[in-house]
Amino acid sequence: MSATPAEALDLLAYIDQSPTPWHCVQTTAERLEAHAFTRLDERAAWSLQPGDRRYLVRDGLIVAFVVGAVPACESGFRIIGAHTDSPNLRIKPAPDVLKAGYRQLGVEVYGGALYYTWLDRDLGIAGRVFVRGAGPVPEQRLVDIRKPLCRIPSLAIHLQREVNSDGPKLNAQQHLPPVLGQAVAGDKAGLTTLLGQHLQLEPEQLVGWDLALIDLAPPTIGGWAGEFVFAPRLDNQASCHAATSALLKTAADACDATRVICLYDHEEVGSLTTAGADGPIVEATLGRLAGSSEDFVRAAAQSWHVSADMAHAVHPNYEDKHEPQHKPFLNAGPVIKLNANQRYATTGETAALFATLAEQAGVPVQRFVTRTDLACGTTIGPIAAGRLGVRTVDVGNPMLSMHAAREQCGTHDVARMIEVLARFLVF
Repeated sequence: MSATPAEALDLLAYIDQSPTPWHCVQTTAERLEAHAFTRLDERAAWSLQPGDRRYLVRDGLIVAFVVGAVPACESGFRIIGAHTDSPNLRIKPAPDVLKAGYRQLGVEVYGGALYYTWLDRDLGIAGRVFVRGAGPVPEQRLVDIRKPLCRIPSLAIHLQREVNSDGPKLNAQQHLPPVLGQAVAGDKAGLTTLLGQHLQLEPEQLVGWDLALIDLAPPTIGGWAGEFVFAPRLDNQASCHAATSALLKTAADACDATRVICLYDHEEVGSLTTAGADGPIVEATLGRLAGSSEDFVRAAAQSWHVSADMAHAVHPNYEDKHEPQHKPFLNAGPVIKLNANQRYATTGETAALFATLAEQAGVPVQRFVTRTDLACGTTIGPIAAGRLGVRTVDVGNPMLSMHAAREQCGTHDVARMIEVLARFLVF
């Protein structure tokens, strides 16, 4: 087995510390603060100087930037966008279910999850809870319970003889609630009891939550020669890690343009939220950095944006699902994603820019186009490009098992993406 690149090992640590979007924001903020970034308050007036390192947080979104040496209206922005959320199973507000002698949790599917990949896994619970405070505004606390609390057991083949030929047919309402334990007659304890014990609070103090099931198997290096990363949430925390690493790598470098990373929430459900790419926060933040509405327009006209989201690698068992001339491979470099109908925001100009930067860095690039007879997915790229009016390229590292409970990418692509994004930030 060859030595695992340090960047891939660091990605494992980043993902392991980030079981939910809110934890991903916390993990990113801790890394930023270790490199002299300080948090801004959206409600306060800002007074910024060239070279200042700042970040702001709103729920599952974090925006960080280094103020450029030249005003944004004259030098523009270099923006990297990614998203902190991944498809998963979210716990309902009234979750406690007693059925057939079992205690279960009601769950709702978040995003386009592959249901069957959540079966027969040891599952914990993570997210955020809101605790009653002195006034009407509750206090937020992060929760990360790394215990095998529950499991979604599959149905035995003896009761569905056709499952291997026809595939599992799972109804989200009926078949996805996990088993939390056995029901005890007269016991009215529920999820709030469990959370209260974990947080050392009375259940009555809990007034709300955003909680998800998490796979307890840790991220790991795998493959014959250690060439693969096996991990949950690669889509798209791998891109969040790359964007953060690139910003930290270049934070001390001299640069005329203002460097910005935007790690949004809610990409998997459409982005139209206060923390999503179709919300106002990044546009408002860039406007404040530019100084005036006219200066923002001038800055946008000379800015560039990389939308970083994971890309589809060719699958050896389903090679026919890929466009014959555009088959990305793991460990063969970042992928430029293109679509004539602008499901990706890439243009000939922006693709050429990214490819040139990669060439300068000695990094190979690949290109992905969806088969013409298949519908193309999309990213934050077209949304951010439309809101900000900034030239955009959609890119991502190639991966397999996208939207599964556990996914797969290449160890050598991790450092390559970081290197190209770092060059982008300072060109």
